[in-house]
Amino acid sequence: ENWENAEAYEQAKRQQSKHQQDAYYRQQSYNQEDFSDYFESMFGSGRQQRQSYRGQDLRAELQLNLMDIYKTHKRTLTINGKNIRITIPAGVTNGQSIKIKNHGGISPSNGPNGDLIITFSIVNDTPFKREKGDLFITQDIPLLTAILGGSQLINTLDGKVKLTIKEGAQNGTKVKLKGKGFPIYKKEGSYGDLYVTYSVVIPEKLSPKQKELYQELLKLED
Repeated sequence: ENWENAEAYEQAKRQQSKHQQDAYYRQQSYNQEDFSDYFESMFGSGRQQRQSYRGQDLRAELQLNLMDIYKTHKRTLTINGKNIRITIPAGVTNGQSIKIKNHGGISPSNGPNGDLIITFSIVNDTPFKREKGDLFITQDIPLLTAILGGSQLINTLDGKVKLTIKEGAQNGTKVKLKGKGFPIYKKEGSYGDLYVTYSVVIPEKLSPKQKELYQELLKLED
């Protein structure tokens, strides 16, 4: 019945359809940008991801003698053709590892280098047994010194010391020499203790005079 307004009606309908399409495309564009931002925030863009690759960690074993770690010292290592100067603290233990940052493998994408991890293998070539900061040793004691008491020079890692032996010392007696052990790791100037176990030596052969004197002692005991 409104045929006279048909042209205006069709034009209004076309404009409405165009507005709806424009709104749809704007929504789709917004959704794509929003998803892209979310993806990059979670995983990084391609450029950022390439830069985030870290170089591989390198591992090496360094063999040292026990006396090598009695004092803190510096040592130069050659890793991948490069000389690296490191500080080895006194008192490190067998199997212990230290990490040297940024001295490992080179990053394939301009990221940070990996780390160098050095594990210590300690060879104990001394007569002392080591347990962390403490040292243990068995010391021969002459029979007469054990009976009558006296003093005897004994070895430590820091030179000889005089050990006072009490009269009547028994085989297997254990004494402690405080502070004469091994350096304590990361505690400069601190040392463990040295434990000395007596091993009383029984003479295998006696001179005629010694035998006579022992027989006299035996009579006194009777």
